[in-house]
Amino acid sequence: MTLRVGQVGLGYWGRNLARVFDDEADLAWLCDASEALRDEFARRYPNARMTGDFAEMAAAADLDAVVIATPVPTHFPLAKAALEAGKHVFVEKPPAMRVAEMEELIAIAAARGLVLMPGHLLLYHPGVQKLKELIEDGELGDVLVVYGNRQNLGKIRKDENALWSLGVHDLSVILYLIQEEIVEAAAHGHAFLNEGVEDVVFCYLRFGSGKIAHMHLSWLDPHKMRRLTVVGRDKMAVFDDMDLDRKITVYDKSPEQSSDTYGEWLTRTGDIFSPKVSNAEPLRLECQHFLRLVEEGWDGREMHDGLEVVRALELLTESLRG
Repeated sequence: MTLRVGQVGLGYWGRNLARVFDDEADLAWLCDASEALRDEFARRYPNARMTGDFAEMAAAADLDAVVIATPVPTHFPLAKAALEAGKHVFVEKPPAMRVAEMEELIAIAAARGLVLMPGHLLLYHPGVQKLKELIEDGELGDVLVVYGNRQNLGKIRKDENALWSLGVHDLSVILYLIQEEIVEAAAHGHAFLNEGVEDVVFCYLRFGSGKIAHMHLSWLDPHKMRRLTVVGRDKMAVFDDMDLDRKITVYDKSPEQSSDTYGEWLTRTGDIFSPKVSNAEPLRLECQHFLRLVEEGWDGREMHDGLEVVRALELLTESLRG
């Protein structure tokens, strides 16, 4: 049976989600507070029922799952309402702004046997999957450092800072790659354009094994960068989402201590290569994964990973405000 999906939020990112879910499922309901958007989407998806009332959609008997693509502060109450109405939920990142809220969503989903999947898009990117494969295969040696650069000139926001708007992407990937508990989190930033909304943020994370991670997040930068670097003891790898042809580059470079020296560290430089990476659309892979979880069952991993992202965001926010 084709799953019946309803979506709330038809703005910038909601358009993309609606396009994919219309292809992959039965897009049965669409919801938005904007009458103009409802009119536009009614013409584009004439078979979908249209409403400005989320409660009406969530209560609909002809609906299996709800997709939430609204502003971040609304994610928790909408996801909670959808779960309590017995619907599986795909909610854009982050699903909640506090650990206690995320734990409440997880408890409801677990008690009712429902899927609760956060929309951490990069985890389904073939480039990130290749990076994970290189780490797990031991190709890079022990991972020492992971750092991300996510910068641009704009889009400048007033409702969420660079950490919550940009950092959640790299944070989800860093936690996915390292798979360890954070033991130290620090963030520094400044609000240059809108009071109280940091547009430049630097983050530092330390993990139990001694691994560290860093994020440079900004929408005040001359370059558009979407890059993640993994430094291993044997090799280093870079995931560059702005590079159309070479998403992953592996550098056979590392410091090493030669046995015929007096303890000096020398630099070894070898080959540079770019493994083949699928060009499949990450958003489509992500939506297909959600639908597969609903149809085949799941172990809750995605929502617990989402909890760790919210926990890290909370720690970094406390540091930023301190």
